[in-house]
Amino acid sequence: MSDFSSLEDQIRECFGRVVYTHKTHEKMAELCSSKLTYYKIGQIVASALTTSGILVVVLAAQPPVYIKIATALLSVATLCLSGYMKGFDPGGTAQKHRDAAASLWPIRESYLSLLTELRLGSVDLPAVLERRDALQAELAAVYKGAPQTSGKAYGLAQTALKKNEEYTFSDAEIDAFVPISLRKSKP
Repeated sequence: MSDFSSLEDQIRECFGRVVYTHKTHEKMAELCSSKLTYYKIGQIVASALTTSGILVVVLAAQPPVYIKIATALLSVATLCLSGYMKGFDPGGTAQKHRDAAASLWPIRESYLSLLTELRLGSVDLPAVLERRDALQAELAAVYKGAPQTSGKAYGLAQTALKKNEEYTFSDAEIDAFVPISLRKSKP
């Protein structure tokens, strides 16, 4: 049984890392999407202000010099922002993080199933070792293709998992989703 105990400890550790990595990629996708929103709003505001300034310069009989200068500066700022956004794709990066999280989800669930089977004693040692090794190979392939995450995303994931309990459910919450015959607390 000590073989299974040590093995269970290792698999639990792997499971925990996958849970954190999955949630970190989800949070990183949210951060990238927010960044994209801010840049797009910035582009719209800069374009609107530039257009307004141009209209004043064109339509006014004698537009003040400061309007011309402000319009020129806004035009340059809009150009710089658009140029920066051309080589920077937070939307695409967000999608890569969502894809990584989606690829990690079945691995996370497989680790959980393996832990359950270990606890039940329904698998023998060679089968557990084989499944563990297969999961580690799948995980390595996902990690190899996954984009880097940030410390900020990890911190958000940590808060989500520890404080907000985004990965845990009470029996009452689960009971609300299953038929009466499968509920733990009977009415």
